[in-house]
Amino acid sequence: MLKWVTGILGDSNEKELSKLRPIVERVNALEPEIQQISDAELRTKTDEFRSRLASGEVLEDLAPEAFAAVREASRRHTGLRHFDVQLIGGIVLHEGKIAEMKTGEGKTLVATLSLYLNALPGKGAHLITVNDYLAKRDAQWMGPIYDTLGLTVGVLQHDASFLYSGERVSDTLNMEHLVPCTRQEAYRADITYGTNHEFGFDYLRDNMAADLSRCVQRELHYAIVDEVDNILIDEARTPLIISGAAQESTQTYVTFARLVPRLQQEIDYTIDEKLRSVSITEGGIAKVEKSLGVPNIYSPENYRLTRYLEAALKAHALYRRDRDYVVKDGEVIIVDEFTGRLMPGRRWSDGLHQAVEANEGVKVQQESLTYATITLQNYFRLYEKLAGMTGTAVTEAEEFYKIYKLDVVVIPTHLPMVRDDHTDLIYRNERAKFDAVVEEIEELHQQGRPLLVGTVSIEKSEYLSELLKRKGIKHEVLNAKHHEREAAIIAEAGRLGAVTIATNMAGRGTDIVLGGKQDGHRSQEEWRREHEQVVELGGLHIVGTERHEARRIDNQLRGRSGRQGDPGSSRFFVSLEDDIMRRFAPDWLGGLLGKLGMEEDVPLESNMVSKAIEQAQTKVEGHNFDIRKHLVEYDDVMNTHRDVIYRERQKILSGADLKSNILDMVREEITGLVDLHAPERSQDEWDLETLLAEASAIVKLPSSFNVRAFQELSHDEILEKLLAHAEEAYERREVELGLEMMRTLERLLMLRTIDGLWVEHLTATDEMRQGIGLRAYGQSDPLVAYKHEAHDMWGQLLANIRRQVTHSIYHVELTQRQAPPARAPAAAEGRGAPVAAGEGTPEAAAAGDGTDGHRPERAARQPVVAGKARKIGRNEPCPCGSGKKYKKCHGQAA
Repeated sequence: MLKWVTGILGDSNEKELSKLRPIVERVNALEPEIQQISDAELRTKTDEFRSRLASGEVLEDLAPEAFAAVREASRRHTGLRHFDVQLIGGIVLHEGKIAEMKTGEGKTLVATLSLYLNALPGKGAHLITVNDYLAKRDAQWMGPIYDTLGLTVGVLQHDASFLYSGERVSDTLNMEHLVPCTRQEAYRADITYGTNHEFGFDYLRDNMAADLSRCVQRELHYAIVDEVDNILIDEARTPLIISGAAQESTQTYVTFARLVPRLQQEIDYTIDEKLRSVSITEGGIAKVEKSLGVPNIYSPENYRLTRYLEAALKAHALYRRDRDYVVKDGEVIIVDEFTGRLMPGRRWSDGLHQAVEANEGVKVQQESLTYATITLQNYFRLYEKLAGMTGTAVTEAEEFYKIYKLDVVVIPTHLPMVRDDHTDLIYRNERAKFDAVVEEIEELHQQGRPLLVGTVSIEKSEYLSELLKRKGIKHEVLNAKHHEREAAIIAEAGRLGAVTIATNMAGRGTDIVLGGKQDGHRSQEEWRREHEQVVELGGLHIVGTERHEARRIDNQLRGRSGRQGDPGSSRFFVSLEDDIMRRFAPDWLGGLLGKLGMEEDVPLESNMVSKAIEQAQTKVEGHNFDIRKHLVEYDDVMNTHRDVIYRERQKILSGADLKSNILDMVREEITGLVDLHAPERSQDEWDLETLLAEASAIVKLPSSFNVRAFQELSHDEILEKLLAHAEEAYERREVELGLEMMRTLERLLMLRTIDGLWVEHLTATDEMRQGIGLRAYGQSDPLVAYKHEAHDMWGQLLANIRRQVTHSIYHVELTQRQAPPARAPAAAEGRGAPVAAGEGTPEAAAAGDGTDGHRPERAARQPVVAGKARKIGRNEPCPCGSGKKYKKCHGQAA
């Protein structure tokens, strides 16, 4: 049926490709002409293109000529000429779509086409990679192309930034052509390479800056996301958060870390494998309460202890060392479940990281307070045009379109794919599975075939390594503990008899060449002979020791073999004790193996079972999509708030007229007070004493402003008198301080107020969101309830900003103080303008699955907004933030 429909309507992907082929033909037609021009003439092409853009032409008009120029620059200076299918990929990326290209098809080279074209308007083009190593490798590898065409290239790293130099400037490995620069210079380059975390955190830091000169990013014009499925899907559940230490005791985590191991699984707590969650039973609660000496852990005075209990239970029952994290130099470092890489500086949220630290007996770091946050989904949706490339996108095409409005186009391979993918072998238990894996490795290793063995965790890679050592099989292990040697291990992984055990690290951004990479240790002839031998043996064989939750990750591993028409093969070994089988496989599968009377070491090889496993993976993918969709729906609410706050901050930093804004706030606040305490409708309801007390809390009133004098006035006259006095007082203050100092005071006061209350707003909405799911028990949609409550809290935030600014502007003074020294890397920011008091230098901590680190700012002399000491009025809002009047809150004891 489906084939019949496709036959009539045609394949939509093929239709898309047929539209692009005429453009490829135009590029090819230009090639003979452009090959005749010199390097100097090739460089002038960029100026010519920019001039034509200024004259009214659009990028689509220039695309064939621009692509031809890039192809020629690459042919001359990297030795790589873009194939026709790579030109198609470049057009797809320019159109703001996702190009699915198989492993080894040259995605890095493809990106140069659309990066160059979209950098021509001078607004910047970004290439987002999955790690720092690929950012600096690709920028230097492709750098000669851009350099030939007269474009500059910036590189972002976790603790530094660089510009590409055509000359060799360093002897340091992988840094040969990188010159240190400021962050601003890296962003001002025509093309900038960096990781998603670097771009995302720079955006958040820019929106915490107290001066425009400290902002580093330009407008977000165009981005290509390499390994787009990894960044926009696998990591999308991870909000980026910049946070600082909160004042919470860490000892409580240690207490619970000692208490929880005494609880028994199934008796005191239960684990849900599918949801990866843990729940405490009534009996468990009773044990905890007895150990803590509290009658009821859920009573209001003890309720805060429940979050420590939940975190400790998760750390004990769900999180495992060398799978989810490693302990290195006295620190707990998260292992990325999708790439297998270490993520230093990233931390789990909700006290989980502290609970794991307490569990491992290392120093427990303080919890954090959120200063700024954004999800990866919403960060990348800020770009004017977004594109992506990966070897595996079609399985997630629905999600790409629904969340990012990105279409997926499958690019044909340059040569036919000939890899042989065998059906899975299923074993009853893990021991039998690994015995079979070792047997397969031993057999193929004796033949001389290179093998890449994929494992899902560091723990499993080291277990398998130990098994191979016992057999005397020489091998390399590539996991997060040995990531420094990644390039060297991968360079040798395609050689005769090579055995490489790898976590998912080897699944992305790595290219295994049959016969190994060419280097100075072998002649061209020696490499060619070894390459041919490996090809004759059948190429690289992939052994998967476990199915991953996502089919894409399995396909990434398979994709290491069979690159560019090379021979190769793959097989996955599965056991019923594997995580995914335990959690999601159909119930009948275990029974089937039992009924067949299969012995432990006899595998089942069945297409039906392989399909069942794929169905289990599809189920997990759907479950994870729902989680990500849920996250973005909630974050869309906060995104609206964030956009308004960040736009207002940008206006303040850009020198907007704050005087008129602040005077408007003063007028609104005073008008509200007069309407409340001296309503126009009835003089009997007037409370002039309270009105004058609250008005004097905003601006000091003269003695002539008293109850007796105001009793003779009407509502409008009182309002006019108070407003006139407030405006006169503002003018006097401006004269006293001077225009420049007054503008500085307005700017710093507005920034400090907005930033401080924004942090409180983030904390309050996050706490509200944590418990909003309970509304479902009352037949309410939690998302609708969240939107309503968030809207109310937004109104409160705006009112609090207005109130705080109006109650401060007449009283604060500017003072000078020396900021505490902060660590700054050699290539970090230049000396920018001072930062606002209270902004501090928060460190990045985690949310969801974690975040990246925070770059320290340089020390500088800082103007500080300091309040004059004054008595709090009894009718003013209480400083504790309760929302009550001072006299009805902390003023009762005063």
